Parts: sequence; C-alpha cells; structure tokens
Amino acid sequence: MNIYTIDINAKEWFDRINGNSYFAGSIVLNFGQENQIKFLMPFEYGYGDYYIQKAMQTLNDAGLIEAKYTWELRDLGIILRTSMQRNCKKRELMQY
Repeated sequence: MNIYTIDINAKEWFDRINGNSYFAGSIVLNFGQENQIKFLMPFEYGYGDYYIQKAMQTLNDAGLIEAKYTWELRDLGIILRTSMQRNCKKRELMQY
C-alpha cells in the first residue's frame, strides 16, 4: 500500500486529582482517498507529543511504514498532519 498522508488527531484530558494526562485519538492514512484506512488509539496515559509517538508505533507494528520517527516520513514523501485538542472531558476520550 502506498501511503501519501498520515493524519493523527487526538484529544487530551488532564486528571487534576492525580496530576496525570491521558489521550485518545485516531490515525488516518491517505485521508479522502479510496484506499483510506483508519486506526483508533484508545484511552491511554501520556502527555505532550506522546500521542504522535504512539501513532508511529501503531503503524510500525502493523507493518505499514518503516519509519520510526516523524522526521523520516519526509524522506519517504509522506505528509504528516497532527492535531491535539486539549482540555477535553474524560468522556470525550472514551468515544475512541
């Protein structure tokens, strides 16, 4: 499968009581194309850009890309788009 774009969209919830951040999201390969594929990243502990690292690991584990780091995608001609929606409610993350 040829991959042209990778879109990583995530939501983050901060547990104020315990001081931990959690995320959940989706990974879409070839957005808007006939061969579009979507993966889900369920509720998981992590903060900052960890959601991007987890997405890359998911795609590597599935055998879809050979890049371990996002900067390697540029060399492969793959466009990477990421977004993180912060300050979400926990129930919003459970939708993934």
